[in-house]
Amino acid sequence: MQVRNPSRRAVLASATVAAASATGVVGVTATPAVAHGRDRRLRALMSRMSVEAKVGQLFVPYFYGTSATSPSQFDQDRNLKELGVRTVAELIAKYHVGGVVYFSGWANNIQDPRQVAELSNGVQRASLALPTPVPALISVDQEHGANVRIGSGATQLPGAMALGAGRSYSDAWTAARISGTELAALGIHQNFAPVADVNVDPANPVINVRSFGADARDVGRMVAAQVTGYQQVGVVACAKHFPGHGDTGEDSHTGLPVITHSREEWDRIDAPPFRAAIAAGVDSVMTAHLQVPALDPSNEPATLSPTILQGVLRDELGFEGVIVTDALNMRGVRTKYGDDRVPVLALRAGADQLLFPPDIAVAHQGVLTAVRSGEISEERLDESVLRILRLKDKAGLLSGSPYVSPKEVDRVVGARGHRIAAARIAERTTTLLVNEGGAVPLRRGRQKLLVVGASPAFPTDATRSTVPELAAAFEALGYRATHLATGPAPDAAKIDEAVAAARGRDAVVVTTDNVGATSAQRTLVARLLATGVPVIHLAVRNPYDIAHLGGVRASLAAYCWTEVELHAAARVIAGRVGPRGRLPVPVQRADDPAEVLFPTGYGLSYDD
Repeated sequence: MQVRNPSRRAVLASATVAAASATGVVGVTATPAVAHGRDRRLRALMSRMSVEAKVGQLFVPYFYGTSATSPSQFDQDRNLKELGVRTVAELIAKYHVGGVVYFSGWANNIQDPRQVAELSNGVQRASLALPTPVPALISVDQEHGANVRIGSGATQLPGAMALGAGRSYSDAWTAARISGTELAALGIHQNFAPVADVNVDPANPVINVRSFGADARDVGRMVAAQVTGYQQVGVVACAKHFPGHGDTGEDSHTGLPVITHSREEWDRIDAPPFRAAIAAGVDSVMTAHLQVPALDPSNEPATLSPTILQGVLRDELGFEGVIVTDALNMRGVRTKYGDDRVPVLALRAGADQLLFPPDIAVAHQGVLTAVRSGEISEERLDESVLRILRLKDKAGLLSGSPYVSPKEVDRVVGARGHRIAAARIAERTTTLLVNEGGAVPLRRGRQKLLVVGASPAFPTDATRSTVPELAAAFEALGYRATHLATGPAPDAAKIDEAVAAARGRDAVVVTTDNVGATSAQRTLVARLLATGVPVIHLAVRNPYDIAHLGGVRASLAAYCWTEVELHAAARVIAGRVGPRGRLPVPVQRADDPAEVLFPTGYGLSYDD
């Protein structure tokens, strides 16, 4: 009997299952017979599409407004100026786009849960009115923590680094299931999360607390847990940003970062979370707009690199799902080529979904011209369209109604059980780094507190900010709290005002946000310490702030400044719950980065 060597795909599949078993999460894939039947059905659907419609399926553009057909006149004017249409319904009709992405704030897509659900239904009505009706895959960046789009009315959950501090894969899975359940109720099928980047650069300006931490194995386990949590409730997860954005001091929104890791370092630091995501069955992976010379000496941005996307992600790591580009309006991918060529080169490199083109008309025409000229074969086009249709089919869009119910929105989004679970998860993430002489927890009773310091606005609600929210949390716990927001760069007059406000208080809680070597926040903390009033320091973003603050007797890290994390920190400081978080990153000395002040895994309890 002849013994055949296993195929490369079989070897990759075996390795994937082994890696998944190590994380405790194994993705479920369709049997060959089921997959063959599905693909036959999807190819039949593709055969009814024009080339223009197929090209449209690749694009995931932005748009303005809260309604698919009747946005405000202001938003109609913005759509007309930038997209050449007045509404997203017209955008879908003109370009046959396969999906859209929602943004809060500047795009004005998100107001409240019921409005989002109706917007989703409007998008689907427009998609089903096309000559070849295909429901839209609606996407969002709902990472939670520092990067969140749907705020008011939805459950707010701890962000990635906070979950990393909680060190609970079960909590990470639960958070993803809660988020995914609410997104699905809103008609959103793809979440550009979790972040699979390993944050090994404390000065990273774009990832930082969006990462689960600095240990590749732990990050991989968290990523796998969240991939499973999202996809078990029918929402497509997206591991990002491949091949890894965790060790860069430059933001790819504004430049083209370079990752200087050797191939061995990439395999050890950057690759494990993506391997774990693939092992867990992740349905989509997002590219990064950066150069990695160890992976591609040509120095093409990863988004445009066949060597990285096809050679590494598909051939080496065995990923067979949808590759989605990071936003194509970012400077990192527009440094060498025009907006008509970037999407073409991304497709040639191996990408499938083209996210956020800066000019949809130019991008769509660029791809269409490339297909008609033969630069991109129709067979290559069909490969990407088939992957996208598989994604839509898995999300249930091609086998049932794509519409969502207002009653289901009311029942699910922001449900009491979800909020309670989020609060409990957050309480397990707050990390106590310094507690000399038992400075915390605070004594109970009507103590007079001053809450002062940096007060960043909530990510999705500029009317609410950190310092007054934290003061309100202490008030709810029985303290008499006053507050004074001094900002990220307080001047001498504001510092003097804070010092004066501290007098006569039983304790001061001072918040910091991204303290640097020359930050005026250091002066504020030093002046408050000099008053003799007990000072409790809370880093509301980066846990690295403590390296710049000498003399504090109590210091905690919250990892973000959203309501759920601030209220959890207040409960820990007040002793209602004990601190359980452990640093997911090392904190190095500010004057000597080679020396570690607090190692990964460090965290005090009230019993220490």
